Amino acid sequence: MTAMATILTTVVSIAALTALAWAARKLLRAPLCPICTGIAGTWLWMVVARQIGVELDGTMLSVLLGGSAVGLSYQLEKHLPPGRSVLLWKSLFFPAALVAAYGIASPDWLVLAAAAGGLLVLTFAFLVPPRARTTDGAAVSKLEDQMKNCC
Repeated sequence: MTAMATILTTVVSIAALTALAWAARKLLRAPLCPICTGIAGTWLWMVVARQIGVELDGTMLSVLLGGSAVGLSYQLEKHLPPGRSVLLWKSLFFPAALVAAYGIASPDWLVLAAAAGGLLVLTFAFLVPPRARTTDGAAVSKLEDQMKNCC
């Protein structure tokens, strides 16, 4: 496939899948991003096509996967609990997402599995809010009284 054919096929696929996702969102009232769905759907069929032996230019696939890595990082960032560092989140999540994208594009399923595991750990570590510290009110009051009467 020529470069122009690859670009045209990719653009048409993204447009068609985006339109389908937009319609599905309207009909089902599902909270999904049509453009994200169009891009992810396009790279997904490209991965499947490569796996069954269709020759595709990996450049466009890599571009789409990189875009999805950025988009996923941005979407998950919105759910960070207060006090979590957005810069640290992006600094750790985005490189791991690119490694996962490489695992998909190459295809190297071991690299993908390792990166996906790392992404799950990061997501859990950053998105699960810290447990509130519980204090025993009576014990705290007793210590405060002891401190007042100590001198």
